[in-house]
Amino acid sequence: MLKKKKKIIVNDRMQKGYRYELVEPAGKNFDPSFKPDLTPKQMLALGVFCGRYMRDCKKEFPKSWFTKAKFAKDKRNCSLNFYGIDASQPLEIWKKKGWIHPDDPRGWFQWYCRYYQGRRHEDDDRQIKRWKAFARHAAQVKKNCTKGDPYCRTRQRQALLHWAYDARKI
Repeated sequence: MLKKKKKIIVNDRMQKGYRYELVEPAGKNFDPSFKPDLTPKQMLALGVFCGRYMRDCKKEFPKSWFTKAKFAKDKRNCSLNFYGIDASQPLEIWKKKGWIHPDDPRGWFQWYCRYYQGRRHEDDDRQIKRWKAFARHAAQVKKNCTKGDPYCRTRQRQALLHWAYDARKI
């Protein structure tokens, strides 16, 4: 007997009526080459995206993800980031570069949250390749910093956190 797939309907500021199905258990059955260090819940609790990202998406994802999430009250507040600095490019740049799939208008992290929850999508291969390519920043931190020095290359470390790499371990 097949397990019934859960259907999700999204209604937030950036999407109205977008629908998808969860076809895998949450946090399981990832592509074998995709091994993020951090879950979306961990990322939100550490402090990412200047506290601005996905504040209006709470209905789509588990409540537990947001209990310790660091969210800005109004404008972006980069002091909420784990490393306390801005390491993001504006969404407009992502759009110009063609990095945004229409189904995930907020970008990679939105794709990751949905993938983590069990959605599988036509954009998975491209996003996983982008995630793998971002590992070059971890290599640069390892090459240029003394192990355990959290103040070396903080912008790169914060960016790594945005991509589910645990920069605290480098």
